[in-house]
Amino acid sequence: MGKIIGICNQKGGTGKTTTSINFSSYLGLANKKTLLIDMDPQGNSTSGIGFNHEGKYSIYDVLVGDVNVSECIYGTEWPNLQIMPAQVSLTGGEIELVNKDNREGKLKEILNQIKDDFEYIIIDAPPSLGLLTLNVLVASDSLIIPVQCEYFALEGVSKIINTIELVKERLNFSLEIEGILLVMADFRTRLSLQVIEEVRNYFPKETFNVIVPRNIKLAESPSFGKPIHFYDSICVGAKAYKNLTEAFLKEKIEIKEVIKERSM
Repeated sequence: MGKIIGICNQKGGTGKTTTSINFSSYLGLANKKTLLIDMDPQGNSTSGIGFNHEGKYSIYDVLVGDVNVSECIYGTEWPNLQIMPAQVSLTGGEIELVNKDNREGKLKEILNQIKDDFEYIIIDAPPSLGLLTLNVLVASDSLIIPVQCEYFALEGVSKIINTIELVKERLNFSLEIEGILLVMADFRTRLSLQVIEEVRNYFPKETFNVIVPRNIKLAESPSFGKPIHFYDSICVGAKAYKNLTEAFLKEKIEIKEVIKERSM
């Protein structure tokens, strides 16, 4: 049975989508059959891996019951990685879910149908605490919480952890925190170092040892529709996400696939 991991933080701009894209792609490179689900109406994970959703079904169509889940899963150019894309129509999905039975557990119902087909299912949650994010929390086995190394970091972590505790009490008793991931760290600044120290002091067991530095290549790669490994595999951002995936899997990733550059 596959493991479902939500990438969540109710604060925007914390590197959720960057983490979703690159963590899932390295799982694929580790020969793990992986599904990336884009639950953010902005659809940045969808475009960030270079998937053209025009004329195709999206997660919205499955949530509102128009199509079967199998009709919404598509292959990508990247090894062992498939996607359930998002479109802007997902914005209205939150409203349409309100009147449905088991509205908080709709995504869980859907993923129970395909959970055995994948080793890992990674969900990019919206940057807000609405019904779509609540569906991600209910459907997930565990969560990775990206935290930007900035002034309000601890406040954001505290809020999402409080939310997780409420969900555990009422809707998903088995939900666990896979880890807190420090991202966008600038080791030249005292602020980043202070945030890293404080997060590790408050959450010593939950915080990953891997830290993702601020890196221009990570910022550029989504505009080319490529996970970081296929844009610049030797940059510090690529190394950080590879290290994160190895720490998660507790095994080294031997990458043998060679993928030709796409024409721009």
